[in-house]
Amino acid sequence: MSLPVLVIGNKNYSSWSLRPWLLLRHFGVAFEEVRLLLDTPAFAADVRRHSPTGKVPALHDGDVRVWDSLAICEYANERWLDGRGWPADRAVRALARAAAAEMHAGFVALRTQLPMNSRRTPDAYRWDAAAQADIDRVQALWRQLRAAHGEHGEFLCGEFGIVDAMYAPVAIRFDGYGVAVDDTAHRYMQALFALPAMREWRAAAAVETESVAATEALRSPR
Repeated sequence: MSLPVLVIGNKNYSSWSLRPWLLLRHFGVAFEEVRLLLDTPAFAADVRRHSPTGKVPALHDGDVRVWDSLAICEYANERWLDGRGWPADRAVRALARAAAAEMHAGFVALRTQLPMNSRRTPDAYRWDAAAQADIDRVQALWRQLRAAHGEHGEFLCGEFGIVDAMYAPVAIRFDGYGVAVDDTAHRYMQALFALPAMREWRAAAAVETESVAATEALRSPR
């Protein structure tokens, strides 16, 4: 049987691609990777063969096609993870799902003003009050999730899961833009950055040569 195929964008820029990629890699799900270069004529020509929306990521598993990052994570959870992508406790699971959905649909100012750039290092760049409100809301969510399960483990709900995959690009943003974070966020970000799968993604992003100047709104497919 052939391996599933995950179609992604540049590792340096594609925050939405990171989410399902990280989940699959962390849980040891074997897959083939197809990387399309964002904002290029080749991307525009090729992406529709993989995704009906013209955006990445997209997953092909035999005849199954899934083209949304959170939907891919949910599919992987059912197909390969035996439910391990979400917490076992119903109340904590509900909170984790709500937080993942909030990330999927919201935080527009944060995503627009602090676009994903895995190679970025902090400088004098500043953002406005709307982006800061998003930053504050993210940290409040992280504290709530950590407190909801007794703060065991290193991740938002103890063990790494879908909600962590959804917030992993935010940790990269906070790190690259030098966002001041509280102790809970700092410890959580360090745990994420220590994951072998996250280290693999960031190392690959560091050696990419492409430079994408488009805005986050243009290059952040679901």
